[in-house]
Amino acid sequence: MKNIKSYIQKTTLSLLTIGVLGACDDFLNTPPQGQISVDAIKNDPNAAETLVTGVYNNLWDANMHGFSYVGLTNIASDDADKGSTASDGAATYGQMDNLSADPSNGLLNSVWSAYYRTIARANQALDKLPLSPAPEITRNRLTAEVRFLRAYCYFNLVRFWGGVTLLDGVPNVDELGNPVLQKRATKEETYALIVRDLEYAKANLPIKGDASTAVGRATKGAAMGLLSKVFLYQKNYQRAFSLADSVVKNQAGNYSLLSAYENIWRAAGANGAESLFEVQTGTNLSCNAAISQYTVCQGPRAGGLRGWTDLGFGFGGPSASLLAEYEVGDVRRNATVISVSSTSGTVLWDGFRVPRRDSVENSYYNYKAYHSRTAEPNCGVNDRLPKNLRILRLADVMLIRAEAAFALGNTTTALSDINAIRKRAGLKDLTTITREAIWKERRLELALEHDRQFDIIRQEEVQAGRAVDAFKAHGKTFVKNKHELLPIPAVQIQLSGGVLTQNPGY
Repeated sequence: MKNIKSYIQKTTLSLLTIGVLGACDDFLNTPPQGQISVDAIKNDPNAAETLVTGVYNNLWDANMHGFSYVGLTNIASDDADKGSTASDGAATYGQMDNLSADPSNGLLNSVWSAYYRTIARANQALDKLPLSPAPEITRNRLTAEVRFLRAYCYFNLVRFWGGVTLLDGVPNVDELGNPVLQKRATKEETYALIVRDLEYAKANLPIKGDASTAVGRATKGAAMGLLSKVFLYQKNYQRAFSLADSVVKNQAGNYSLLSAYENIWRAAGANGAESLFEVQTGTNLSCNAAISQYTVCQGPRAGGLRGWTDLGFGFGGPSASLLAEYEVGDVRRNATVISVSSTSGTVLWDGFRVPRRDSVENSYYNYKAYHSRTAEPNCGVNDRLPKNLRILRLADVMLIRAEAAFALGNTTTALSDINAIRKRAGLKDLTTITREAIWKERRLELALEHDRQFDIIRQEEVQAGRAVDAFKAHGKTFVKNKHELLPIPAVQIQLSGGVLTQNPGY
């Protein structure tokens, strides 16, 4: 995307030729499609499904959920260090790690552009779905799926940058030069669009496992879970609690915690009982059905002693700050952190051996990002290892319910949720509950799952000094009234003719 104007022009011209790829069998039962014409949408009820699949497949975008995304989430937080060699990615990922990103950092524009490309595809689908001869209930479901995906995109955008440019439809040709299309909305206006989309999704999506939807599609539980998270960020604790409570009580589908924490991020746990929504991947149709470089960018990187085939670039390894938080006996540590011993190295769950510490650049790596080359499905392309990205799972919703319950004075529910999560982690029950204890469990349960940076900033709004203290423990300086948001990409401001305005402090 060069700027909002050219983005709209290009996506409008490509409206009738949306190319889509294939995913796993449960998610898409048709081969990759080339183009979708208006006539096909009008005359073929199945074309609407394929149109919407094109929106889902944009979630594979390398900048939306791949290497750049790792930089703006895990590496930017106190959960992870840049990793790799000192000079590797210093001007981009190093800036994110050190809280020194400036508007010219290319990662910012890459992620910004990727999310708006997905929003464009969502708006295109919403524009054409009314033409489909599919039954009304099917059109409503598909519309709800697309609005869920658009809400997810805007939720990440507003958490990265605050109020952003809102595009909720395909503009008419005579609107393309209107600077209003490029102007930033307020944070409140952005959240209002997110809530509208998710409320529609909640009302029109089937529950998980319903015969009308395939595995991997958005469901009522996913919409309710994400909406509860949105309300938590807005400090609407009553709505956050009631929505999360409905999900936990299986009023929006059948959900439960997986018994083995380590399986959550492995192929064995994909779309399992704990899953509300995942980015789907698969090898049956195409090696492109994966998030480019997501796994390999975080894999152990060879250094010093060579003579072995390493697993990746070595970015985003667990930080000392995160490691210090684990209690003795917490099974989540070994399921989250690949620790390389100085003498014996380490043997991963599938038998792969990392020789020893002097064979790699760093001591610690993200285990949740690991995808086995031998024990899990793949097509031999390391940059395209098909790991499903877990966007929302039941433990997250339980933590939302716990935090909202505590804010409402319901300490019994808060304590019960936290102890259920601790029990799976192999830890003893707490006898009393505090907000800080809930936040600690949230960090450890969701470590390196791309939420920590957003969480710590949200918590700063509740408890002044929270972010400053967290980053101080991480060896970094968090500047209030600046680091709550990322800088708007300089190229976007320049190409908008100054209509887009910069965030404070940059």
